[in-house]
Amino acid sequence: MADTETQGNSLKDIVALCKRRGFIFPGSEIYGGLANTWDYGPLGVELKNNIKRTWWKFFVHDQDNILGLDSAILMNPRVWEASGHVGSFSDPLVDCKKCRERFRGDKLIEDAGGDPVGKTLQEISAMIQAMKIKCPSCGTADFTEARAFNLMFRTFQGVVEETSTAIYLRPETAQGIFTNFKNVVNSLHPKMPFGIAQIGKSFRNEITPGNFTFRTREFEQMEIEFFVEPGTELEWHEHWCAKSREWFESLGLAGDKLRFREHAAEELSHYSNKTTDVEYLFPFGWGELEGIASRTDFDLKRHQEFSGEDLTWFDQEKNTRYIPYVVEPSFGADRTVLTFLINAYAEEDLGEGKSRTVLRLHPKIAPVKAAILPLKKNEPRIVEKARAIHRAVRNRWNATYDDTGGIGKLYRRQDEIGTPFCITVDFETVEKDNAVTVRERDSMTQTRVPVDSLVSWLAERLD
Repeated sequence: MADTETQGNSLKDIVALCKRRGFIFPGSEIYGGLANTWDYGPLGVELKNNIKRTWWKFFVHDQDNILGLDSAILMNPRVWEASGHVGSFSDPLVDCKKCRERFRGDKLIEDAGGDPVGKTLQEISAMIQAMKIKCPSCGTADFTEARAFNLMFRTFQGVVEETSTAIYLRPETAQGIFTNFKNVVNSLHPKMPFGIAQIGKSFRNEITPGNFTFRTREFEQMEIEFFVEPGTELEWHEHWCAKSREWFESLGLAGDKLRFREHAAEELSHYSNKTTDVEYLFPFGWGELEGIASRTDFDLKRHQEFSGEDLTWFDQEKNTRYIPYVVEPSFGADRTVLTFLINAYAEEDLGEGKSRTVLRLHPKIAPVKAAILPLKKNEPRIVEKARAIHRAVRNRWNATYDDTGGIGKLYRRQDEIGTPFCITVDFETVEKDNAVTVRERDSMTQTRVPVDSLVSWLAERLD
């Protein structure tokens, strides 16, 4: 066991680990990169996919009334007019007059200790001036007036741009659910209340992205739109808050670094009558992981108005017709990956001048579940047995075979990527007991397990 343990408190530690061990790479790196774009490497894509699979199982397959969807990224432009994104999906943009750097005016105020919530563009400009806020890049205090900057990426559909139709990369996945509400109802005939879940990419032309993968222009969302009878929405809002807490805690995310913060009245979106943010204490401060919003009937009502389609629900038992209210749990997949990495990261002093870096990832989301390590890579009997064990284990889970160093070095490598179990095949395995030594990542304890029962032994701890 470790003598002392510290959790990494620097985002630089996480960024370095992700690059070194193949979790996340800078995008387009061989061309000098593209600001705030990131590529998930071999281990990163496994971690992210495990999180998405775990989310889908918990929030879709394990629920009685949730259906799945995968809608298109490109949609009819009228969708975004109806949703309000064309007219009002913007941030307050200011420019430093000296260095020409651009910033979100509200973030400058927040970072300086002010409260910009609910402020108009004119009020934001006045606050920046009154607080004598300096440019983070050059240190001067001379900004342009705040102006609205629409966050949607615009492109064109057609062969010739001059005659093509302007369309947008979707800034959220939710609208694809609302536009398919009628299709889902008519094809699957769900009972009220019910939800539609979706995992997919969204795009926002953020003014100041940053903090690694926390805020990027291309990101992935995991969302549910849960349709309910008007008047029951606040009860269901509490239900989904509880379910979200249950999911996070089931994967080891709990304690004083996780909080559920209800929006004050002035923070609420115009369509919401209650919103709760699930926040985590990152190295750079509290940040949102998930928003759980009671959206009332705004979305379906707007799409009914703009499309001319009937999006009401008929309750046969009560003989009434209404537009359903919506409760929306919306998770950021990339932020969730980052959170689990930060939460799992630890540095341990093992004593006698030895130390290790370890990712204490929950086994369900760990990118590699087990590593098979031959004690001697040039001993045919050990290699043959280790290869056979690797084949048996990888039939069930993602497992790796590694013979590129001594056992101690291989243990440290697997600790650093969060592998729960290392399985060593040695001379005793092939000469005496047909058993292997299984080392557990967190406690570093070692157990001798018969090869014939190894898969079932692992299943008790991984499934």
